[in-house]
Amino acid sequence: MSSPESTPTAARTGRPVRAHARRNRETLIAVARATFAAAEGTVSLEGIARDAGVGIGTLYRHFPTREALVEAVYAAELDDVTAGASTLLDEFPPEVALREWMDRYAAFVATKRGMVDTLRAGWASGRIATPTTRERITAALGMILASGAQAGTLRADVDPDDVTAMLLGVFLSTAASDRWEQTGRLLDLVIDALRPSGAPTRPCRGGDAAGGSRPSP
Repeated sequence: MSSPESTPTAARTGRPVRAHARRNRETLIAVARATFAAAEGTVSLEGIARDAGVGIGTLYRHFPTREALVEAVYAAELDDVTAGASTLLDEFPPEVALREWMDRYAAFVATKRGMVDTLRAGWASGRIATPTTRERITAALGMILASGAQAGTLRADVDPDDVTAMLLGVFLSTAASDRWEQTGRLLDLVIDALRPSGAPTRPCRGGDAAGGSRPSP
């Protein structure tokens, strides 16, 4: 049985250890997200550990397999893009929030491309739980569309799932190369299609002048 003196000491020493481990895990996920987004081939786990400033043993303590790391990165990316809908609506008019959110969705898809082989294998084997990705994306998109319809700046007669399909078509058509300028132009066309008749053709974002062109993502 622990002595009265030893128990508080163990608790005190446990907290910084847990905090340090949590920071290491968060850093590994952040580095892995950036690495997968930029990857053109197989990603080295040793490289991720090195860039995160930890040893490969630390990486494996948090993520025993490549699938475990990929699943954590995928979940973090999906959480960010879905939660971003309400955050953007707090900051921008609905049509501007929608265009900003599309850029975040595009970044999510780009990161997913670096993990797609591992994700597919993990989903097929059951080692990675199949996410309700499309449902969550469509729900976030529907929130922005509903806000825009109420404000009169976005069409009220569109199905959010149809818009999700349009966006996936854009991303698939530009997936062969990093044609971000073309992706931006195509997303602008999607915004145009979602505007009520007679509305301006471009949203004004950030410091853009009214009616000015939108910077490429």
